[in-house]
Amino acid sequence: MSRLEGKVAFITGAARGQGRSHAVRLASEGAHVVISDICGPVDHNMIKPSSSEDLDKTLQAIADAAPGSKVISRQVDVRDADALIQLADDAVAELGGIDIVVANAGILNWAEVSDYTTEMFTAVIDVNLTGVFNTVRATVPHMIEAGRGGSVILISSAAGIKGQPFTLGYTAAKHGVVGICRGLANELGEHRIRVNSIHPSGVETAMGDAQGLMEIIMKHAETMGPLFMNSLPTLMADPSDISNAVAFLASDEAAMITGLQMKIDMGTTNR
Repeated sequence: MSRLEGKVAFITGAARGQGRSHAVRLASEGAHVVISDICGPVDHNMIKPSSSEDLDKTLQAIADAAPGSKVISRQVDVRDADALIQLADDAVAELGGIDIVVANAGILNWAEVSDYTTEMFTAVIDVNLTGVFNTVRATVPHMIEAGRGGSVILISSAAGIKGQPFTLGYTAAKHGVVGICRGLANELGEHRIRVNSIHPSGVETAMGDAQGLMEIIMKHAETMGPLFMNSLPTLMADPSDISNAVAFLASDEAAMITGLQMKIDMGTTNR
């Protein structure tokens, strides 16, 4: 039997990149999956937006990897709390509950502080921090009511542990995700719902190909360069490397782990 057999996993930002990888991995471990993505542009996001075609590709990848997995797929903006609540309600009605939550959706923008606008800052906070809150607010009440425990996994970043420059909204949001993780882990422990955060550094996704950010880093390389260096001789992780951690934290193998900040960062936060 697969280690997530019969579980239901709710995953945001699943149209591509890490989110697609997490959805396929959890389905291949036996879970039914509920996937969502905005599939469109977000103001002040400096990464190429996902599309409905990307979400369809995730559906196909799940079907190929785990033909027995039931899937609910929907275009949902994590800033839309009501839409997330409706999706969670539908997941419970159709699939019988929610056991695993992966709050993965996120955007990125960057600039030196003199050029970094309030609108840029607010956009990232709305998606990367408030969107995480909206996701857990939509799903956790169902997990509590079901009374069968579960696992909430919040995708943060190495920027949620160290002081990453030039991405102030992103860095603030990812630090805020740690606060949600630690507070919620204490709040939900009595329900045997575990809450942990994962902290990747560079990952081979659209977000990992942040054109323009490298130019800012190189401009300040003499003083800032070491902040972006890994201890391991690897520049970028594969999305599957992060999905390995997601699958572990979702499983009963991590039954005694909660409130953890798991670093999948090749050592960059040790510097």
